[in-house]
Amino acid sequence: MNLYLLDANVLIRAHEDYYPVDRIPQFWEWLLVMAERNRIKTPREIYDEVAPSNGLLAEWLRQQTVKDALVLKETSDLATVQRVMAQGYAPDLNDVELEQIGRDPFLVAAAIMKPNRVVVTKENSKPSVTRSKRKIPDICTTFGVRCINDFVLYRELKFSIK
Repeated sequence: MNLYLLDANVLIRAHEDYYPVDRIPQFWEWLLVMAERNRIKTPREIYDEVAPSNGLLAEWLRQQTVKDALVLKETSDLATVQRVMAQGYAPDLNDVELEQIGRDPFLVAAAIMKPNRVVVTKENSKPSVTRSKRKIPDICTTFGVRCINDFVLYRELKFSIK
């Protein structure tokens, strides 16, 4: 059974573009159920990108039941994160490039740690870009990790509003 690891942009875009927390609560209830069933998670570092912000999405994320269900209960393996940065982006990234990459290496590193993990992101592949401008799907390809977008996730986990 796959464990789907969400990028921050999946949560942000879901709320801002398709399923506002205050308008389509069924989506967020489904997401919470999937998290409780260990089908969907997000690494702590990715969660920490969104939860401290303001707004309805951040309020929803900060609910203890949501946080407990959604956040992956593993400490990030820093050696794997470093490997993702060196082999996925570049071994000699400067401070500006590190800032551009943000916390994406933690997402890919979490997927590498165990089989049957799938990265879910709104980013699109751009194989021609290099260094800090590389996209998550291309980094996943480098490491043999399956990467899908959110709509594939919704189909695979059979999301529907009833």
